[in-house]
Amino acid sequence: MYVKRDEKGSIVQVCKEPTPDCKEYLTPGSAELVAFFAAEDETARLRESDMEFVRVLEDVITLLMDKGILRFTDLPEKAQEKLLDRQTLRKRVNDVGLMDDDDSDVI
Repeated sequence: MYVKRDEKGSIVQVCKEPTPDCKEYLTPGSAELVAFFAAEDETARLRESDMEFVRVLEDVITLLMDKGILRFTDLPEKAQEKLLDRQTLRKRVNDVGLMDDDDSDVI
C-alpha cells in the first residue's frame, strides 16, 4: 500500500498503486495502516450515529411542541429553517416510497 502523509507525518491517503501523491510504500499489515483504517472506521460509525441522533432530536423537538412545552417560534430562525427543511424532505422521500418511516416511535 502506498501512502500520503501530512506535514505532521500522519497518513492522510492510501492507494493500492503508487501515485504522484502516494509514493511511500507500507506493508498492508503495518501498524500505521491498521491504525489509519481503524480510525476511518470509527469516524464512519460516528457519522452514522450523528445522523441517527439528529432524528432523535427532531422527534424530541416535535414531542415538546406537541405537549406545548416549546413553541416553534421559540427556536432560533436558523433552527426553524433546518427543521422545516428536514420535515419537508422527509415527507417528499416518504411520499415516493424511498424510505420506511418505521422509526416514527424513536423516542
